[in-house]
Amino acid sequence: MIKITPKKIGRGWRVEGYSLDKHIVSSVFIGEDEFGHPQFETKRTELGELLFRYKYRSDEAALPVLVKVVSDFLLRWNPQFDMIIPVPPTKPRKVQPVLELCLAIARKVGKPCQLGCITKVQGASEMKNIKSRVDKNCLLKGKIKVDRRKVDGKKILLFDDLYDMGATLSAIAEALFNAGAKKVLALTITRTGSEA
Repeated sequence: MIKITPKKIGRGWRVEGYSLDKHIVSSVFIGEDEFGHPQFETKRTELGELLFRYKYRSDEAALPVLVKVVSDFLLRWNPQFDMIIPVPPTKPRKVQPVLELCLAIARKVGKPCQLGCITKVQGASEMKNIKSRVDKNCLLKGKIKVDRRKVDGKKILLFDDLYDMGATLSAIAEALFNAGAKKVLALTITRTGSEA
């Protein structure tokens, strides 16, 4: 059984939500590689390590464990929602981990997963390397489009794998409300940065 430490997220915006655990416990600089890139010895939580293995090492064995942890938490939390919508990925990949996770979690909890109703328009930057919430908000302004027909009047669980400052979730939640969503909840697997 994987131990998690859920924490409420979404301070300062209209969304109730949780992140299930920290992503990293510690990260120590150990020098540079032969190309001058910094190297770190990183210790992750058990859940953070599973997510890392699935997302960055393509370890398919981690997927059912992640899905079980998330769906078990959803059963305990018992939020009322009509559908799960994943945060759209910015970086193109052959397999999109957040989409695969969302689809599997939706199947497990018996709710529809709505793909493609949120899009980041051309020029949307990857957020993980931006350190300021103000900068993230500026980069996201006008970059999120929502298909109103799919969300109008719906209660939505917005899902992402990793939570940092909440700028992306907040911007998407506002876009969903502006498109007529009745309620928006948020759930992420792990959290980093100031929210850890």
